[in-house]
Amino acid sequence: MQNQLQEQRPFAVYSKPGSATVTGIFQTNIEEYYLTDFTKQGFVFAPFEGDKYLFIPMQESDVITVTIEANGFAPAEPQPVAINPESKLGFEDLVARCVTAIKTGAFGKLVASRSEMAQLSVTDITKVYQNLLYAYPNAFKYMFFHPASGLWMGATPEQLLKAQNHTIHTVALAGTQLYKEDEEAVWENKEKEEQQFVTDFILNELKDYTNQITTTQPYTFRAGNIVHIKTDISAELKEASLLKEVLQTLHPTPAVCGLPKTKAKQFILDNEDYNREYYSGFLGELNRDFATGKQAQTDLFVNLRCMKINGNVAQLFIGCGITKDSNPEKEFIETVNKSMTMRRVL
Repeated sequence: MQNQLQEQRPFAVYSKPGSATVTGIFQTNIEEYYLTDFTKQGFVFAPFEGDKYLFIPMQESDVITVTIEANGFAPAEPQPVAINPESKLGFEDLVARCVTAIKTGAFGKLVASRSEMAQLSVTDITKVYQNLLYAYPNAFKYMFFHPASGLWMGATPEQLLKAQNHTIHTVALAGTQLYKEDEEAVWENKEKEEQQFVTDFILNELKDYTNQITTTQPYTFRAGNIVHIKTDISAELKEASLLKEVLQTLHPTPAVCGLPKTKAKQFILDNEDYNREYYSGFLGELNRDFATGKQAQTDLFVNLRCMKINGNVAQLFIGCGITKDSNPEKEFIETVNKSMTMRRVL
């Protein structure tokens, strides 16, 4: 990882939820590749807006796999965040605008986000990634570098799409509250409604490309220090070649954008006062062949709980779903809670 950074060569290092394996895909040249052929093998890193998907081709890379050894890392609880009053007011104003737009009937849901800066306490960036691995075993933990994107890192709880042969799996994830040990999460109607919006959208979008769609009942899912409502969704593709269309239909999901999707996305671009870049985009393996007789597998995740690192400063990206009942100050506090996912490992 350090060599690739020094030589400015693209790479992706990642570990899947619940796995003790870490995989590194290290590009052996400094060429810029973009994904145009969805039958290729490699690692994709896609932005929230636009179709310039950064791609590290497997055939141009060295692939290394190692097993995580237990090291007893226990992330310290971060110091209370010093809240910038101007940032707080700005975000609460954005949430208020979202609520007003939803109450006109134009939107069922919107997703508001912001970014904030945090200092790194260590100089070795690989140490931060190591902390991520041990702190969030149930997330997709990655570190990605490309000269076109810069250095990114994250621990995302949300699968966008998993595909093998004709079978695809995705999830509807929404609603957020702090995890409390020995306490069962109680969800308000606002959060249940938000999660149902996401589920209905995915089911509607998949019906043209798939058969035999099945869903689980919504359940509480823990991701680090917070919990969400989650529904698992499976379906059979009518044709394996439809993977590109399904992917572009699902992204961005209502969980990061809103409903109706196209109008909600434009509202975000018009009203958020910063560039999301690769936050709320997607990333992961495309057509990975494990050479074990199994079918090639695509495993993609939504880029949530992430940060962009420049020198000793990390830019954290955080957002929350807004409905007609949202309270601007409570939503701001939710983003502060979510920022702890990255702050705990810095």
